[in-house]
Amino acid sequence: MDITGSSAFVSYDSILLQHDVPVRRAYVLLHGLTASPPQFAAFGRLLFDRGANVLIPRLPHHGYADRLTPALRALTAEELRVFAAASVERAASLADEVVVVGFSVGGLLAAWIGQRYPVARVTAIAPFFGVAWLPGRLTSPLARIALVAPNRYLWWNPVLRGSLMPAHGYPRVPTHALAQAAQLGQEVLRDAARVRPAASDVQIVVNASEAAVSNATARDLARSWARSTGQRIVLHRLRGLPASHDIIEPERNPDIVRRLYPALVDLVDR
Repeated sequence: MDITGSSAFVSYDSILLQHDVPVRRAYVLLHGLTASPPQFAAFGRLLFDRGANVLIPRLPHHGYADRLTPALRALTAEELRVFAAASVERAASLADEVVVVGFSVGGLLAAWIGQRYPVARVTAIAPFFGVAWLPGRLTSPLARIALVAPNRYLWWNPVLRGSLMPAHGYPRVPTHALAQAAQLGQEVLRDAARVRPAASDVQIVVNASEAAVSNATARDLARSWARSTGQRIVLHRLRGLPASHDIIEPERNPDIVRRLYPALVDLVDR
């Protein structure tokens, strides 16, 4: 199943786990930037075993066999909006109740969906709304500068470079893709400050030792949602984890995943 267009040259496509009988709940699991659906495969299986249908859609330009493909530099904020909307529509055909869970840029998309669609719940895990060491007020102007400057590729690990695993993810990220995601994140923050979320329940999960994305901006989003709804918005701070952003990837951090998955599954399926 491919909801993002042609699957030519795709090694890691969308994943659908569907029961043979009608179920009450369907989950949409949105992977992070440069990752692909296998990032959430084991997590999705746990939810499936609890009786839900699970959709893990492939983000645009992700999952290609060529891990050094330049395709991701063409990613736009509009593509991400269309993708998020299509994912919710597909999940709505799988069950009466839709729950959205996203990690990093997928967490950003989960928040975007929660702002606009009356789904049952959204959980944004380590959502990308800015860089940890960068003041939030600089995110938008720097994103605009990055988009007019020539695209550059940043290695996730400058030492391992192209040998960085897992195989289902890209080892580098284009600056233009980061800037597009950052601009969409600013849109979510602006909307959250003005309009209450459409989702019935919203929650945010962050690593208290996060070293990559901005936990402060995630807190700003939680405060905006709390003001607009008049309700307490749950922001879960995961303590005792290392200073790692990639806390849900089984192939990269298996020890973290073994510790985190049981509690995280309970959290999103409560």
